[in-house]
Order: sequence, then structure tokens, then C-alpha cells
Amino acid sequence: MAGLNPKRHRNRTTILALFALITLSAYVFCSQFFLSISPAYRLHQADTSATDQRMFPVVGTHNSNSNWAAKKKHSSVGLPPIALSPAQELAAVSSFLASLPQNVIPLSVDPTRPIDPELVLDFDTHSRHAMEEVERVVDDVWSRNPVMLYGKLYSPATREIKSILTDMNLRPPPLFIDVDTRDDAEVLTPMLSRLTTSSELPILLIAGEPIGSLAQIRTMLAAGDLQRIVQSAGAVINGGKRRKHRK
Repeated sequence: MAGLNPKRHRNRTTILALFALITLSAYVFCSQFFLSISPAYRLHQADTSATDQRMFPVVGTHNSNSNWAAKKKHSSVGLPPIALSPAQELAAVSSFLASLPQNVIPLSVDPTRPIDPELVLDFDTHSRHAMEEVERVVDDVWSRNPVMLYGKLYSPATREIKSILTDMNLRPPPLFIDVDTRDDAEVLTPMLSRLTTSSELPILLIAGEPIGSLAQIRTMLAAGDLQRIVQSAGAVINGGKRRKHRK
């Protein structure tokens, strides 16, 4: 029959070969598919991936940063916010105001109550090390500004104290804050009164401690006590650069 009809024999052979190829391809595809979804295969792939990560760790990925941030956030979850003492609150507020001229106390703040530390401190006040950070703020603000004067721009008492301090030619120079010219004056004025027990401005702070009234400052200056306290706070008398007078 094959000899009598060679063309039909070749067609039948081609069809059988195609069928065998398709069957083999389907078998291979199905084998790979069922193998990929089997638990044993997935476990093997996971082990291989873990081994690759141990041998070739990925450094500096976004996930590693996210994990670090999540751990940091988790470390302070559930911890109460810190409570500042009046001296610490005075230092935190003074540091906040001294760091940038545009920093203001929000008018929504109740000056008769302790301020929310989050408003004036730039670190997580719920963290385990928050009080250590507060002490650093206290030390930093009074070392940078050992002499600070909260006053009024057109107050005669403020002008006299400014003149006394200017004549000392201090290094670092005294920091003058004219409260009455600030946008937060109505909040800052009673807040300073609460924190320093001074009933009115000006308020002279040396190493964070209020010195007293103008009359007391005059007495201390005459006795040399004011100069001694200023120096003990870290300011150097006659250590600043004097302005040259024009002829």
C-alpha cells in the first residue's frame, strides 16, 4: 500500500509527527505548571532565595530604611509625652525663639498652662531618650546665650538694661528680644511671667535665671555682683568687638 500511494504515506507520517510533538510539548508544559504550584517546589525556591540573600545581601534598599523607620516609631509607641519643669520649659521656649527670628508661639496656646513640648522641641518627645535631649537643649541654649533680655522696644527700663549690657562688651553678645513687637506678644508675655515669676517686662536672664528688677540690677552692678554672675555664666566681659566710632 505504501509503495502504491507514497504521497498519502508522507502526509500521514507528517501528521503523526506533529501530533507527537504537540503531545510532548503539552506534557512538558503541564509538568512545569504542576511542579511550580506544588508546596515542595515553593519551599525549595524560598530556601534558594534566602541563601542568595545571605550570600549577596542588598544594601541601602528602600525596604531597609522603612524597617528602620518602623522600628524607631515602634520604640516610642505607648510612651507618654514628657512633662517639662518650668526651668526646662523656659529653656525650650528661649531656644525655639533664639534659633530663628520667624519662630513664634501659636496664639492658640494657653500661656497659663505648660506648653506642649512638641511645639518648641524638634525631636520625638515620646521617645525613651527625650529627657536626655531636653537637658542637651537646656545646656545648649544657655551656653550660646548666657545673657538674654526679654523686654519692650520703647521701655525706658529695657533701654537702660540694654545699655548696661552693651557697655560690658560681652562675648557672646547678649540676646535682646523685644516682646512687644512680636506677633505672639499676647501669648509670650504671660507665659514668661508664669515661668519666671516676674510680673512685668523687662526680664533679664543670666544662665537661664531671672535676675530681678531694674533697681536690683543697678544695685548688683554697683557692687560688682552683676559682672561676676555674667562671667560665671560663661560670658566674657570686654571680649566682644567694639564698634569703631566715626570721626
